[in-house]
Amino acid sequence: MDFSTPAAVMGNVRWAIENAVHAVVGTTGIGASELAEIGRWLSARKNASNVIVAPNFAIGAVLVQRFAAEAARLFPAAEIIELHHEGKLDAPSGTSVATAERMAKSRTTEWEGPDSETVEGVRGGSAFGTRIHSVRLPGLVAHQEVLFGGDGQTLSIRHDTTDRESFMPGVVLAIKAVMDRPGLTIGLEPLLGLEGAGDSR
Repeated sequence: MDFSTPAAVMGNVRWAIENAVHAVVGTTGIGASELAEIGRWLSARKNASNVIVAPNFAIGAVLVQRFAAEAARLFPAAEIIELHHEGKLDAPSGTSVATAERMAKSRTTEWEGPDSETVEGVRGGSAFGTRIHSVRLPGLVAHQEVLFGGDGQTLSIRHDTTDRESFMPGVVLAIKAVMDRPGLTIGLEPLLGLEGAGDSR
């Protein structure tokens, strides 16, 4: 299991692969280039070990991503607000970036909102065409809200983690599954039987 830091995670995963150790990775900050590198390491070792990388182990967070991808097909505009404890090192969160990526793959039209700001940075940053706003405060654990807007209506999809124990069912699921998932598996969706979701390489 790796829940370390963005600076340490790739070295840890490489060591596991080089030593034929299965790995479940929940460290945030792993993007497309890192996933491709993990895939190359696995191929070089002839998939002697298996790796599951998930941006979030809370089942509700996985469902928010799935529902948001569905809504992105039908709503022209969306923004993401993610809130975490003050000790979280990355902003935006890996979960919010993964949500934005899935939404981009589902979109049928592009939308670009206003970008004028009287205070720099208040409009958030853009990932895969969706603006993300990051909040870091004591008292928070992990929260994400995806706001959609259309003619005469809005839709809000929100997940709140109030205790870290919410991650444990997903962690246990991944630990039990990793030995039977050859190569690289991305996300919990394939482990939950959510058709057409997630990725396995």
